[in-house]
Amino acid sequence: MTNTPEQSQLGKASAYTDQYDPTLLFPIPRAGKRAEIGIADVPPFFGADLWTAFEVSWLNLRGKPQVALVHFTIPCESPNIVESKSFKLYLNSFNNTRFGDASEVQARLRADISEAVWRGAPHPATVGVKLIAPELFDQEPVHELDGLSLDRLDVECTRYQPAPDLLKAQFDEAPVTEVLTSNLLKSNCLVTGQPDWGSVQIRYTGPQIDQERLLQYIVSFRNHDEFHEQCVERIFMDLWTRCKPIKLMVYARYTRRGGLDINPWRTSHPHALPANVRTARQ
Repeated sequence: MTNTPEQSQLGKASAYTDQYDPTLLFPIPRAGKRAEIGIADVPPFFGADLWTAFEVSWLNLRGKPQVALVHFTIPCESPNIVESKSFKLYLNSFNNTRFGDASEVQARLRADISEAVWRGAPHPATVGVKLIAPELFDQEPVHELDGLSLDRLDVECTRYQPAPDLLKAQFDEAPVTEVLTSNLLKSNCLVTGQPDWGSVQIRYTGPQIDQERLLQYIVSFRNHDEFHEQCVERIFMDLWTRCKPIKLMVYARYTRRGGLDINPWRTSHPHALPANVRTARQ
């Protein structure tokens, strides 16, 4: 597959198709960006990309519009991501299409997105798809990422491109276990340059990481152009190689654009998925 971000619909005027069209999905290989951060073969992490779609609608067999929220779980082992604007265009293609019931919509979503993210490779797993009906909307919680906030620190920030040399750890002291968070993660869309706002949680066991320098490092992504999934994997690899934790998890929740939020999660060891619970900014 030779799809690149520049070939996608990002930054281009797009006609919205309101009849079901799975060909709108635009997969982009993960391998190129992973090679940039030193991953040549099997990554040293597990994980998933947790997406939430807030603008999902279709017609029932009588032509009456239906709405739902949808949670997607895309394994990071899949060879591709799906470019987010193509995901939005694809979801809008359901708008004037009639389906028998919500389970039919769910099955189409699962099959189409699984095909896109595993395109060019065997399908060892399907994408998780959970439809939430309107009568359950009130049960959708809002909760901030748990952990000690790095944002409490009064630090000087002067670097706004990823600066892994800022990261330091106390290798001559006993290992610690910490959960650290920040709401100051910001990067930019790789193609359009539009801002992507996020919160990040770092959970690790190992040499204690210098918290002030870690916050400066997170802030250093502020003018960096990269997709959400790629930023989180870059953060993971920088921490993994420079701070040498025994265990490491990096989880980011980005604010929505185009009715979609993307929340990548990477872990060095098998672990239950985090709950796909939105933060206040989402």
